[in-house]
Amino acid sequence: MRADRVEISWDTEKSQWLMRIVSGEEVVRRHVKLSSNADDAALRAAAQKTVTDEGYEPDGTEISIRRAQAAS
Repeated sequence: MRADRVEISWDTEKSQWLMRIVSGEEVVRRHVKLSSNADDAALRAAAQKTVTDEGYEPDGTEISIRRAQAAS
């Protein structure tokens, strides 16, 4: 089974990264304990591990990272 996409964003309430694994209409949400300034490579590696742990094939899955914009 392959996930359609994975979205990663910072959850300010829990101070953790939130991953949303989307497959059709199903959405699986998992928090990942990485620092708020984790680089894209670390986030993508964590996403691939989480996708695999949830039983999906990580190959070919679109991974998007949304970072909060700094206040001006």
